[in-house]
Amino acid sequence: MWTTALELTLPVSTIEESIADAYSRTRQASLLLCDQLEVEDYGLQAMPEVSPPKWHLAHTSWFFETFILKPFVRGYRLFNPDYEYMFNSYYHGVGAQYPRAQRGLLSRPTVAETRNYRRHVDDAMIALLQLTDHSDRNTILQRCELGLHHEQQHQELFCTDIKYSFSFNPLYPALACAPMTAQQNRLPALQFRNFDEVDATIGYTGNGFHFDNETPAHDFQLPAFRFASRLVTNAEYLAFVQDGGYSDPMLWLSDGWAWRQAGDVRHPRYWVMQDDDWSEYTLYGLQTLDPDRPVCHVSYYEADAYARWCGKRLPSEQEWERVCQQIDPVSTSASVSLHPAAATDNENRDIVQMFGHVWQWTRSAYSPYPGYRAVEGAIGEYNGKFMCNQMVLRGSSCVTQPGHARMSYRNFFYPNDQWQFSGIRLADDL
Repeated sequence: MWTTALELTLPVSTIEESIADAYSRTRQASLLLCDQLEVEDYGLQAMPEVSPPKWHLAHTSWFFETFILKPFVRGYRLFNPDYEYMFNSYYHGVGAQYPRAQRGLLSRPTVAETRNYRRHVDDAMIALLQLTDHSDRNTILQRCELGLHHEQQHQELFCTDIKYSFSFNPLYPALACAPMTAQQNRLPALQFRNFDEVDATIGYTGNGFHFDNETPAHDFQLPAFRFASRLVTNAEYLAFVQDGGYSDPMLWLSDGWAWRQAGDVRHPRYWVMQDDDWSEYTLYGLQTLDPDRPVCHVSYYEADAYARWCGKRLPSEQEWERVCQQIDPVSTSASVSLHPAAATDNENRDIVQMFGHVWQWTRSAYSPYPGYRAVEGAIGEYNGKFMCNQMVLRGSSCVTQPGHARMSYRNFFYPNDQWQFSGIRLADDL
């Protein structure tokens, strides 16, 4: 289900032959996610932070229309001028936005009309991409690549959002048609690897696509630290729950304890107690809690409290990236190993689950790198204006599109957010 990779992270000069195919493939991937939906599902919005499936389909089309078709296609005809307001997410430089919390009220346009809107935009985009002599070709290609990665982000949000909205249904609907496979391989014991003090280069340094918040690359003096060999499992987190971890205020940050009390939070999001046993709601429906799978859908507050309970801490984003820099063979595989020379104890134990399982909370606040400057214009609102009151997550999740993850990728959410596929990696001072 999650195999429609973009795999287009090349400089503009090398993407001209493949950009139209990548565009079509990525746009089709969004529609494939809808295969298991009924028409009644398209407008679900269970809280302001999640968006209905239909809104995701329309907003990603709005992005291409607003930032490419309108400025670069002479005489381009808007499908519906009202959509400029209805499907603008947060770009104040473009204009006003329909209230985020009320997106579920948009019964119109219908699902059929939304799909027609996508076709209208796609036809115009393909025609534009085939104009190899356009005077603004390079800018068009760069913005198109940004738009495709933006759509991949919304494909992941599509899954997180519909899962949240589905979770309130006692029928526990499934988005995936295939049965969920059990954890096949026995997990190694949780161990910690030692990393020496080092002057590391943090941030994106390649030639391919990246978001502006990954730059500029900069030197960072990193003290010695210890890093967990794998993610925290459901079984390990269950021990925290059973030990009264949610009842001990000494384990929690002040804001976290207030959040836990206000919401009467007692376990990860989507854990369900049935017949004195734990189940977990997944995109495959309600499943028996798998003890070996990484714990998922925990907030930063929960991750921090668990780490304290263990006598450990969460890694900084710089520590996480430093470990990832040592990984072989590529940084986008779901399970990767360290080079032998990276460890001070020379025992060659693997570090696994860096990508493709859950986003991993770090203890780092989401803030600009030294020398960061947002790009000019409305596109500059993409990342920079959110650098306040949020925490950084690293890696990627099981619903991140392949080819979308990088060791320098900085995801960010508020510390109370549970609806994202977020989990826990432990660290410690050496």
